[in-house]
Amino acid sequence: MIRCIRWCAAFCALLFAALFANVGRVQVWEAAALDAHPANKRTAIDRYARPRGDILVDGLPVTGSRDSRQLLRYERSYRDGPLYAPVTGFSSQTYGTSFVERAEDAVLSGTDPGLTAFPLWYELSRGRPAGGNAVTTVRAAVQRAAFQGLAGKRGAVAAVEPSSGRILALVSSPSYDPGVLSGTGPAVRAAWARLNADPARPMLNRALRETYPPGSTFKIVTAAAALDSGVVTDVDAPTRTPDPYPLPGTSTLLPNVATGCEDASMAEAVQWSCNTVMARIGVQVGLKRMVAAAERFGFNDDGLRVPAWVSRSNFDTDMSPDQLALSAIGQFNTTATPLQMALVAAAVANGGEIAQPRLVERATRDDGSPVRTGQRRSLGRAMSPATALRLQQLMVKVVEDGTGRNAAVPGAVVGGKTGTAQHGVGNAGTPYAWFIGWAKAEDAPVPGVAVAVVVEDAAARRGDISGNGAAAPIARAVLQAALTPAPR
Repeated sequence: MIRCIRWCAAFCALLFAALFANVGRVQVWEAAALDAHPANKRTAIDRYARPRGDILVDGLPVTGSRDSRQLLRYERSYRDGPLYAPVTGFSSQTYGTSFVERAEDAVLSGTDPGLTAFPLWYELSRGRPAGGNAVTTVRAAVQRAAFQGLAGKRGAVAAVEPSSGRILALVSSPSYDPGVLSGTGPAVRAAWARLNADPARPMLNRALRETYPPGSTFKIVTAAAALDSGVVTDVDAPTRTPDPYPLPGTSTLLPNVATGCEDASMAEAVQWSCNTVMARIGVQVGLKRMVAAAERFGFNDDGLRVPAWVSRSNFDTDMSPDQLALSAIGQFNTTATPLQMALVAAAVANGGEIAQPRLVERATRDDGSPVRTGQRRSLGRAMSPATALRLQQLMVKVVEDGTGRNAAVPGAVVGGKTGTAQHGVGNAGTPYAWFIGWAKAEDAPVPGVAVAVVVEDAAARRGDISGNGAAAPIARAVLQAALTPAPR
């Protein structure tokens, strides 16, 4: 009898061991797979069981959470959604996340290990701390000035602080309200379908994700390449360039919109935007050195993050001389995001060095204590300090007595470059109006802001479109807002 009891006890012990082994297998080895299984709703229910952390601008939240009293309880809400959509992106229970909502999702959702001093405890208890906050570098006044300046026209504005890389404004127009995508159900699906079918593409972040021919604003890159390579040693010297200029190896004549460009100096070519002079200078610099110069500014780099990814700006590496001539004035296959062209202006303003742009200043816990802080990083030197200083002087002349007078800000030193970029088959599309520039308060030691503005105004008359007329006034409002001290 005792022997039978022992056998029974041993068998029960074996069953308990098997049970514990199976529990361990499920809880440890298969936990991740079970969490990710499409049929498992517990992960989604837990994710939305409490309010999401906030995205902050000027220390104030531009996001929130509302109690839907549904199974997925808390939905995302947005204050001034269309104004900040290019910054925040959306957080949708149906369609996921984008931009800062995606890049900082671990902090905002409360799953980042840095949110607590005892991450192992939360892991064992299958819980999580309250969602943290993402503090952005954006300034509300600068963002609003850019948004109001575009006034619903298709286009974008990117403004950065040259010395630090902080993004002060990131606007894409037309925009949308990310709040309409927050929850579940037919209304959200209908909003998603409507936004994606809209020919104006309101969900496209034109400041980061759209690339445009930069037109004459690219002449700043060409001028920097010419000065650094020694092709141009005296910016005021005549260049012996005919008007029109025969593109090398072809019978095609490149004209100017401006007058007085024949035999103009490089300084005059920048001031009045002479295509012929800058195209010829680009050919003289040569393909290898032009490619190297463009890449020092950030072209052909597909790894830029702010922390959302940024589309690659392109400068071809294999071109014939006539194609190089057109690329040197921002045409042919040369394309750039507005953020990239803001970095071109920032490089000039910052003595030739480019600070890596960043959109998040720091991540904090719910009580405001820091989790991590954004660090200034350098993307390298685009040009020598002497070349940057010379280009600053040339860009100031553009605004004081050149093609960019509408960007002048009273009480500030402003440098800029206008552009009107042709596009479409046979250049039949309505041109894009560009302005890039920087500004320095009179009593400041260094420029405090650099900006790029592009306007796609399909409703305007073709002959009325210019960087000075369409883009420079928007840039002026942005520069002025950026130089005005932020309220404390």
